Amino acid sequence: MGSQNVRRKKVKAVVVSQKQIADQIYDMWLETELAQDAGAGQFVAVYPHDASTLLPRPISICEVDRKAGRLRLVYRIAGKGTAEFASYGSGDTADVLGVLGNGFPIERVTGRRVVIMGGGIGIPPMLELAKELDADKHILLGYRDRDLFLQDDMARYGEVYIATEDGSVGVRGNVMDALRVHELSADVIMACGPMPMLRAIKQYAQQQGIEAYISLEERMACGVGACLGCVCRTKNVDAHSHVNNARICTEGPVFDAGEVDI
Repeated sequence: MGSQNVRRKKVKAVVVSQKQIADQIYDMWLETELAQDAGAGQFVAVYPHDASTLLPRPISICEVDRKAGRLRLVYRIAGKGTAEFASYGSGDTADVLGVLGNGFPIERVTGRRVVIMGGGIGIPPMLELAKELDADKHILLGYRDRDLFLQDDMARYGEVYIATEDGSVGVRGNVMDALRVHELSADVIMACGPMPMLRAIKQYAQQQGIEAYISLEERMACGVGACLGCVCRTKNVDAHSHVNNARICTEGPVFDAGEVDI
């Protein structure tokens, strides 16, 4: 996968702006030195100010502006910590640990036909991927209903196809239904989304004999590989636990779909 930044550090980031872009979905830009090392598919861990929440919250990197030294985080309110983040305004600060995880292997797919797939809150990390990827790409986005987000941002980097579970926008169903309806083909699929979607993509890729790289949305605790709270089964033996597991926060979150048992 994309190389992991072993020089991770905890820094104080400054909120540049924040807005709500869909139901329970917030879009926050942070000014931080971590932007210089961040890549598509990686994430940061943001610490709430409320000490009772204890652990940082892992949030995928949506977009990187290295020139301005900024990171864009698009996240869903899922509990006390992310609810606190949603209250931040311009000028507020947050402690952030990063850059974490292994990202998408962009160098392996340059110039090839790539289908980018994002489902739900798995859509945000696909924006920086679409931006960085120099390839013939199509972008498939899956939502529950017409409460869309980031589709216009995505459209700057490739043709966007939308699927909604209720059929209110685009194809009724999921991203795999949109793939079939639009008769799209690819050499490589790169995806992030809920586990049923990733399982379907893995099966399709195996049937078609094509490469697939998937970002696993597992709930993480420490974010640095110490607690083993976010393991998945793999073909290979993990050097840390000595079993057929990989820690999603360190070996992932992006994996070759053929290497993980999901």
